[in-house]
Amino acid sequence: MERVVRLTLLGLLLAFGTAAPIKEDWDIYSFHINSTVTSRYATTVITSRVVNRVDAQKEIHFQVRIPKNAFISKFRMRIEGEMYDGVVKAKEQAQQQYTEAVSRGESAGVISSVGRTLEEFKTSVTVAALQKVTFELTYEELLKRTLGKYELQIHARPMQPVKDFKMDVYINEKPGITFVQVKGGLSTNALANAVTKTHAHNQAWVHFYPTEQQQVNCCGEQGMNGDLVVAYDVNRDVSLGDIMVSGGYFVHHFAPSGLPPIPKNVVFIIDRSGSMHGNKMRQTRRALLHILGDLAEEDYFGLIIFDNSVSSWKRELSQANSENLAAAKEFARNIRDAGSTDINAAVLQGAEMLKRNPRDGSASLLILLTDGDPTSGVTNKERIQDNVRKAINKKYPLYCLGFGYDVNFEFLETMALENNGVARRIYEDSDADLQLQGFYEEVANPLLTDVIMIYVGGIDLTKTNFSQYYNGSEIVVAGLIDNNTETFTPRVVALSKSIKMEFESEKDSRLESTGTISDHHLQRVWAYLTVKQLLDKELQLSGAGKENVKKEALELSLKYSFVTQHTSMVVTKPPGENTQVLHKPKEGEKPSRHGHGQAGVGHGVRFGFAPPPPPARMQPPDYDDQSVMLFAGYNPVMAESQDDLQYDSLDFHSMNVPPTDISATEVPPTTQVPWHHKFLLGAENQTIPLCYDVSAKHLKLLQDPDTGLSVNGELRQSLQGGLQEIVIHYKNDQRIEVNTNSITVRDGQHVKAFHWGQDHATAGSATLILRDNEMDVSIGDTRIVILLHQRKGEKLLWPVLRQFPSGNNAEGILVAKPAVFSILQGTSLSARLRFHNREVTALRTSAVDYSKPFAPTLECWSVSPELALQKELSDFLVTQL
Repeated sequence: MERVVRLTLLGLLLAFGTAAPIKEDWDIYSFHINSTVTSRYATTVITSRVVNRVDAQKEIHFQVRIPKNAFISKFRMRIEGEMYDGVVKAKEQAQQQYTEAVSRGESAGVISSVGRTLEEFKTSVTVAALQKVTFELTYEELLKRTLGKYELQIHARPMQPVKDFKMDVYINEKPGITFVQVKGGLSTNALANAVTKTHAHNQAWVHFYPTEQQQVNCCGEQGMNGDLVVAYDVNRDVSLGDIMVSGGYFVHHFAPSGLPPIPKNVVFIIDRSGSMHGNKMRQTRRALLHILGDLAEEDYFGLIIFDNSVSSWKRELSQANSENLAAAKEFARNIRDAGSTDINAAVLQGAEMLKRNPRDGSASLLILLTDGDPTSGVTNKERIQDNVRKAINKKYPLYCLGFGYDVNFEFLETMALENNGVARRIYEDSDADLQLQGFYEEVANPLLTDVIMIYVGGIDLTKTNFSQYYNGSEIVVAGLIDNNTETFTPRVVALSKSIKMEFESEKDSRLESTGTISDHHLQRVWAYLTVKQLLDKELQLSGAGKENVKKEALELSLKYSFVTQHTSMVVTKPPGENTQVLHKPKEGEKPSRHGHGQAGVGHGVRFGFAPPPPPARMQPPDYDDQSVMLFAGYNPVMAESQDDLQYDSLDFHSMNVPPTDISATEVPPTTQVPWHHKFLLGAENQTIPLCYDVSAKHLKLLQDPDTGLSVNGELRQSLQGGLQEIVIHYKNDQRIEVNTNSITVRDGQHVKAFHWGQDHATAGSATLILRDNEMDVSIGDTRIVILLHQRKGEKLLWPVLRQFPSGNNAEGILVAKPAVFSILQGTSLSARLRFHNREVTALRTSAVDYSKPFAPTLECWSVSPELALQKELSDFLVTQL
């Protein structure tokens, strides 16, 4: 069980070894991370484009950090118009290719462990003079819920400031999203206003768009090095949970709420051997004191300490009342390290303590903390595992916490899995005591025991029996439906304080295939979960059973192109380049920076790529921040030139948004159409936004008196709305004029003309990144994306403010604050809204949101512009561009 559920999107760096790149030699001109989380399953695509800027060939290294729980499913490079794919093969086949490469004096790339949650992928390629290379890596991960939330961690380390740096996260959850939080070092200080987020019912968007200057101001010429963490949770209104059905597969997320906590019996088994000397022992004592303070009075607990001998605070379990807790804390303060390690005797004594103290309506668990191998008493690991398995007899879980890198983690992991628990590494850092406390918090509140997931009509099921369900966690089961959804019946049976509980769907309700999930999506969730559980099962078996499970895990890994312990990725390269075989490291191996030479060096990840149906690569919506949900003209290709990497087709259904060219009202040419647009404005604590109509020609989009920056726009004469021209004014009377056909930069008498899709350009103090349907403008610490849509043969523009001016004096439509209102009463057609002390009736209508990909139509409450903006409309108009 993970301490915190994380989707570690990436830390991408392109560098020579560990040194920073020399910008005069080569430059990362585009660095994009797109992660789409659909029903807790995350697909992340990392794309980095690099140019060799000198008149000589250069070796360019590509490195990326990925979650340890993720499976890489695709890697490819585009060099001079040629695509080179990684290929997933069985480990033995890849090893043969690797050995042949080594015999020719070539090197082997690896993925190495780099810490608590990350692994590092590394490869390199030689790029000809003045040429570009595009790297693309795709990985997949099923998010786990921990302590009431899912967390997505983004670690960014490009090793240089990047002009076109973008991180986009799109979350789509059918039950609805209850909250979205953004935290981490990259969301604070100089980078704080580079983060934007939007949450609307069952979708959320987070964007991180720091300008190049902002990256320099924050972190110098070495570029950013830090984390962005996105946390969220979903609605849980149905006791049976969220069940998705599509393409013959189902995925069931079960996390009932409102259940009373079950009193627990917990025995802490603490290693005090000599290797725990110093900081380990101090941190353990500190964590234990905190944990004891968190026990509820209805809980019972025991303390066992061991080295080469075993002793306990009391022979029997003790109630967690104030008197016993005070005495137990005094005992914990005096634990000292000495002697060797008798794990067998200690765990057996803990199991015996629970056996002697049965309590109806309670949940029991053992928590073992050790930092080493068994060195006294029974030292044969298989025999210890057999003894512990017989003593526990599947009655309660055993959690094994391995302190530091010297511990035999595979031994602890196997012993935990055999007894319905998990193993967790505690890292020897300054926060080790917090890691211990954090783990305990995950299992501190059991809500159900003996959970059995039943699926009539379901086959090829993942794990369906769970010893305990804890508050803030989630049980996930996937499988195939044998016949059809009408005969498929899910049911959950469990115990709550010895009372049998059953969770079923409503009598008259039927499961229906969701139209928002593509058929292959649930299949990949099932495959991911099945492979993970097969790998865990393999650890617990021996002989023929072990080989059969290994074979099954290998076949699925190859079918779905997952890089696992049994597959490798062979990275093919241009003729004459080194062949690389990439390996997945085991948990517990020490971090390694390089992996050259013989197999196994560097704790590498074995990778390759076979071509099953690739995952749909869904670009997350360009949804604007906080207040204004304005425009989206999102190009799934997003390529700077025809030579750059082309993306696969997008699955529109899986994104729950229509394509760009959606139907619009046709207006006869003779009809006089006004300058008009229906704007969307986000609302605090409301999932349905406001919308308001503006009929005017020229709009004040942004005006920042602190920097002299202003952005004005001219509406189109069309019922579809949108802008036909945008003008950006900035320092020294410079301005950028943007229309649907071209871009013009004026600096006094000097005029420069650009066109859409031209790549990079500079315009005085402004940096322009020009794509086929997207223009990215950075001026100081402000970043504006102007998107180009085409609807029914007509082109239109709309701006999205990705980085707000750092001052507090900016005004205009782009920086309008979210509306604050409450709904007093409402129907499907209208609602009575309260704005401060004013009540109004609003009609429920819809508006096209151009700030999202494919311009979806959103429901909204229609009000006057003065009410939505809390100012007179005239404050947002200008007489000329």
